Amino acid sequence: MKNSFKQVFVCTSCGATHPKWLGKCPDCSAWNSIQEETVSKSHFNHNSTKATVVPLPKVEEKLEKRIFCGVPELDRVLGGGLVVGSLVLLSGDPGIGKSTLLLQALNGLAQRGFKVLYASGEESCTQIKLRAERLGSLNPNILVTNETNIHSILEATKQICPHVLVVDSIQTVYNPELPGSPGNVSQIRECTNLILQTAKGEGISTFVIGHVTKEGSIAGPKVLEHLVDTVMHLEGDTSSGYRILRANKNRFGSTGEIGVFAMQGHGLVDIPNPSSVFLDENKRSCEGAAITVSMEGTRPLLIEVQVLVGKTSFASPRRLATGFDTNRFTILLAVLEKRAGLYLSNVDVYANVTGGFKIFEPAIDLATAAAVASSLFNKPLPVKTAFFGEVSLSGEVRMVNHALPRILEAYKLGFEKIYIPLRNYQQEKEHILKLLEKAEKPFFVIPIESVNEVIRFDN
Repeated sequence: MKNSFKQVFVCTSCGATHPKWLGKCPDCSAWNSIQEETVSKSHFNHNSTKATVVPLPKVEEKLEKRIFCGVPELDRVLGGGLVVGSLVLLSGDPGIGKSTLLLQALNGLAQRGFKVLYASGEESCTQIKLRAERLGSLNPNILVTNETNIHSILEATKQICPHVLVVDSIQTVYNPELPGSPGNVSQIRECTNLILQTAKGEGISTFVIGHVTKEGSIAGPKVLEHLVDTVMHLEGDTSSGYRILRANKNRFGSTGEIGVFAMQGHGLVDIPNPSSVFLDENKRSCEGAAITVSMEGTRPLLIEVQVLVGKTSFASPRRLATGFDTNRFTILLAVLEKRAGLYLSNVDVYANVTGGFKIFEPAIDLATAAAVASSLFNKPLPVKTAFFGEVSLSGEVRMVNHALPRILEAYKLGFEKIYIPLRNYQQEKEHILKLLEKAEKPFFVIPIESVNEVIRFDN
């Protein structure tokens, strides 16, 4: 078939197609994101077919059927279980535990009588069996194959008719009808399309494991994330014993939900109360340490923020934050110097979130400000005290979402005081007063309007 294929250049960031290579994508302004791709010319032939149009009120409602994987934290991130016929993408750094987590989930499904198929292009069947023995996941309902041809995998799927399919990984499978090696843009997109059609057409719940780049983003075209129903990312330091599973996209549940695991010799173990993990094990008071309450999806977490202030030996002092945005941390220090009168121009300031956790919400600002003042004046904060609230450039403590669940979580874990934004107190005053009336132990909710009130208290 001469001239049956055509060379195009596709942006892996936004998916835009260009006739030639460019250093910068004109559509999304991403640099070095355009890659050459070979596609069939028939891909550009648009044969018109009659589309079925239905009025929205007459669309038939279908209740989503879910099956539990037997791993509570995974089921939580999925939104209450695995939806039948859904396509889930799981990504993470090498060696973080992606295959281990899915093999444990497959064992939980197999124990309840579900037939599952594990198609691995990275490991042999012997290697999978050795891991399953270590995890205690040997089950006759788990079927394995060492195949990378996407047609062979889908043909085996149609013959076996499993309830759940796992493809490990999408970067190793290939379509022999397309030129190019496995892992390029066209191979990933077309193989994912074929998997999607099988999952939706046959009602097979499918997990697809994806590699990540050195920047931490999912390798391959951005369209890969658009095709799937759920995008999950397993994160954590490989030297640490904890792993965090985060849902970045979920069509059947809450986006931003997290699950927490502990990596042990027999696999990943669920941690139902992650607040106890992220709080420092040392219970004594220490300067520069403050507790905040962060919302991750629908789950409130108590996390310790640590700040170290020390005299600098450089002309330009260092500002370094681990676990949250360094730029936001630098802005917060400028606000404390301008609005609260803290002299920080001649000191280095380092901040850290314990447990290797990463916080993406601004509610950590108030706790960070308290920790900075505590370390600067060498005065520890009161024990069993928590803070949450966003600090604006004017020094005002602004309200945050889900204030009541944060307060309830702090009370449940034995905290005696919690500093919250004034606006949140005004909105939730009725519920807060009821909580204080029913409290069996001393508990105080202190509204804060300006960051100066915390700094004066600390000083």
